[in-house]
Amino acid sequence: MDQVKIGALIRQLRTERHLTQKQVAERIHVSDKAVSKWERGHGCPDISLLTALADVFDIGIEALLSGKLTKQESEKGNMKKLNFYVCPACGNSMTASAGAGITCCGKRLHALEPKMAAPPQQLKVEDFGGEWFISSDHPMTKEDYISFVAYSNDSTLMLFKQYPEWNLQVTLPLQRAGRLYWYSTSCGLLYQDIRPQRCTAT
Repeated sequence: MDQVKIGALIRQLRTERHLTQKQVAERIHVSDKAVSKWERGHGCPDISLLTALADVFDIGIEALLSGKLTKQESEKGNMKKLNFYVCPACGNSMTASAGAGITCCGKRLHALEPKMAAPPQQLKVEDFGGEWFISSDHPMTKEDYISFVAYSNDSTLMLFKQYPEWNLQVTLPLQRAGRLYWYSTSCGLLYQDIRPQRCTAT
């Protein structure tokens, strides 16, 4: 194993996913100093951590150990690189790959910048008999509501339209680790990562 290559790959994957060293460390139950050490090429993750670390980055263990992504691995994250758009005039919600030109109501739209949801903002995620049940305490008034919820992993995108004065409730098949996005008219585009082992927000 080339610990310098492995460390460089860990850093690349972490920054691409807009994660801090502390966030990665918390997900695999190590210190952020350990993640920093790996990224600087001064050591390698213990073998007992490889599966969890590969899950965090949604890659295979082989790619992690080799310190480089195969073409197949590098293409896996394309669904996660989708941009989200909301028309300020009509409220229409759209997705597109990076680089696409999106217009609505005669105006060019700009991709929304996703922000990691703080714990009070996060959606509730529960496992109900092999399905994820997603809900929120958001008030859902005409002035302040969530207009869509989306689930994304490396090969899947599911988008659920929401409406003012509805209770936000979404049910989707239990998937492997992925990301929830939602658009709040007051807070913009938010996200949180979810994984089936816990069936809770991370």
